[in-house]
Amino acid sequence: MVSQEELSMIPTKPGVYIMKDQTGDIIYVGKAVSLRHRVRSYFQPSAKHSPRIASMVQQVAGVEFITTSSEVEALALECNLIKANRPKYNVRLRDDKQYPWLKVTWQEPYPRVFMVRRPQKDGARYFGPYTNTGSMREIFRLLRKVFPIRTCKKQLSSPGEETAHSREIRPCLNYHIGRCLGPCSGTVDPAEYRRNVQDFCSVLEGNPEGLVTTLSEKMKEAAANLEYEKAAAYRDKLRALRQVVERQVVVSTEIKDRDVFGIAKAEEGCMIIVLKIRRGKLIASDSYYYPGEELEEQEDFFRAFLLQYYDDRDYIPKEVLIPCPLSDQEVITAWFREKMQRAVQLIHAQRGEKRRLLKMAMDNAATVLHQELIRRAEKDATAARSLDSLAQALALPEKPRRIEAFDVSNFQGAQPVASMVVFVNGFPQTTAYRRFKIQGVTGINDFAMLQEAVRRRFTRGLKEKAGEIEEKGFAVFPDLLVVDGGKGQLSAVVEVLTELGLEEQPVISLAEKEEAIFLPNRSAPLVLPRTDEGLKLLQRVRDEAHRFAVTFHRSLRKKKTTYSALDGVKGIGPKRKKALLQRFGSVKRIKDASLEELMTVEGMTVEAARAVLQELREL
Repeated sequence: MVSQEELSMIPTKPGVYIMKDQTGDIIYVGKAVSLRHRVRSYFQPSAKHSPRIASMVQQVAGVEFITTSSEVEALALECNLIKANRPKYNVRLRDDKQYPWLKVTWQEPYPRVFMVRRPQKDGARYFGPYTNTGSMREIFRLLRKVFPIRTCKKQLSSPGEETAHSREIRPCLNYHIGRCLGPCSGTVDPAEYRRNVQDFCSVLEGNPEGLVTTLSEKMKEAAANLEYEKAAAYRDKLRALRQVVERQVVVSTEIKDRDVFGIAKAEEGCMIIVLKIRRGKLIASDSYYYPGEELEEQEDFFRAFLLQYYDDRDYIPKEVLIPCPLSDQEVITAWFREKMQRAVQLIHAQRGEKRRLLKMAMDNAATVLHQELIRRAEKDATAARSLDSLAQALALPEKPRRIEAFDVSNFQGAQPVASMVVFVNGFPQTTAYRRFKIQGVTGINDFAMLQEAVRRRFTRGLKEKAGEIEEKGFAVFPDLLVVDGGKGQLSAVVEVLTELGLEEQPVISLAEKEEAIFLPNRSAPLVLPRTDEGLKLLQRVRDEAHRFAVTFHRSLRKKKTTYSALDGVKGIGPKRKKALLQRFGSVKRIKDASLEELMTVEGMTVEAARAVLQELREL
C-alpha cells in the first residue's frame, strides 16, 4: 500500500500515473488533471470502488507519474502506455477475434492492396476492420473488376529509378486477365496507376458517385464511337461498382460523415456497434463483443473503447455520436482535433435525426448481443457434450477440461521442431501454446523428437511444482495428453512418462488416416463413429498441434533460406539489407559496387558502406 507521505509528494500538475505491484509490474495506467488529487482518491478510507478497482488498490506497491503540459497530452500518453504495457486492471479492449483489414500500401511507388489482420503505422492506408469477412472478400472481388490494382509482393522502384533488374520483362497472368495494370513491366503511367488507387480508396470511403458518373460517360462515349468491346468493359465495371454501392444504404438526409456508437450490456458480456455513415450512407457496421469479466461502469468502459478504437485509425469523421456523455469529453474532442487537424464533435444526442441514428445503433447492439450470447451458449453446450463423450469413451475419471497435444515437424531431419497446443473446456488457449526446437536428435527420428519435447515439458512442470524454478505455465498438467500418430508414437511418450514417474498421466494417440485412438496397455485401437462429438474435438486438437508445428518449422526454414552474407555485416539491419538488394539485385552486384554507388542507397552511411565492402570482399 502507498503511504500518505508518498502521496503528498505527487505534484498537482496534469499527467499520467502508473501503478505498480510488488514485483514492479505495471498494473494500471490513468491520466488526471491533478495527479495528486486523482491518485489520493484511490486510497481514501471512504472511497467506494468497484470490486475490480478495489482488488487493484490492494496490490499497489508504488506509484510513478509523468507530468505533461496539458490534459490532452496526458490523454495521448495514457493511450500509448496502455497499448505498450497492457496493464492488468486497465480495460483491455481487444476482441476475441482478430478482424481483417484491407491494406493499401500508399507509401509505395506502385501501391498494392491485400488483406491483413494487424494494422501498423507504416504509411499505408487501412480500411476496416471488417467483422464480416465474407462480405469483405465479396466487396474486394467486385472492386478488383473495376480497379486493376496489383496484389503481388514484388518490390517496385519509384518512377525514374528503374534499373535493369528492377523491372520484369513479362507481366504475370493477372495483367493478361485484366486484374492488374502491369506496373512491374512498365506498361502503365505512374500517375494513372495512382489515380486508380485513389478511386479505389474513395469507394471504400463511401464516395463512389464521381466514379459512377465517369464510367457511365466513358461507356456512352465508347458506344457512340462504335467501340463495343470497350463499352462492354466499362459496362461490366459499372455493374460491379453498382453492386458495391447497393450495399451502402441511405440512412440520413444529411450528406455528412458520421460514426454512430451503440452499446448493449448483459450479465454475460457487452456488445458495441459502430455504424460508419459516409455522405449519409451506411457503408459498414462493425460489432465488438467483450465478456463480462472485462466490464466496468458503462462510461469508463465506453471511454476506454473509444480512445483505443480511434488511436489506431487515420480517419475520424467530423461527427461522432456516442451513447453516453463522458466526463472528459472536451479533452477527448481536443485530442481528436489535434489528431485530424480539424474540428471533430462528440455528440450525445437527445432529439432529432442524430437521436434516431443513435437509437438505431443501440437497437442493433441489443440484437447482435442477443445473437452472440445464443451462439456462445450453443458452442459451450457442444464443447461440454464433446468432453462428456471423451470421458465416457476413454474411461476417464472426469471431464478432460485441459487437453494438451504434441506433434513434430521436420524436413528429412533438418530444422526439427515440436509443438504443444492447449485446449481448455473444449476451446484453444493460445497463450498456453509452446514451441520446442529439437536439440538432442540427429537424423530422421520422429519418435525421439517427440520424446524430447514431452520430456522437456513435463520435466519443467515437475520443477515448477517443486518450486525449483520460476513458473512459466508448465506446472499445470493436462487431464488428457494427445499425441499425433499411432501406436509407436504412443509407446515412445509412455516411456518418457514412466521415466518421470508420471504413469498415471492419461495419454492417447490419434492416427490420422483411420482416425483410430490408441490407448496404453491395449492392443486394439478404439474406433469411434465419425459423427462422435468427442472424436471431432480430438481431431480439432490434433490438427491444431499439426498446424502449429508446421508453421513454426516453415518459419525456421524461411529464415535459413533467406539468410545472406549481408546478415553478418555490422551496421546492416533488415531495412538496409532490403534497400541494398532492391537497388543492386544480388549480393554479387553489391560486392562489385563502389563505395560511391553504395552511398546512393537510402539510409546508408559511410561506415556501413565500408563494412559491407570489407565483409563481402573477404568472402
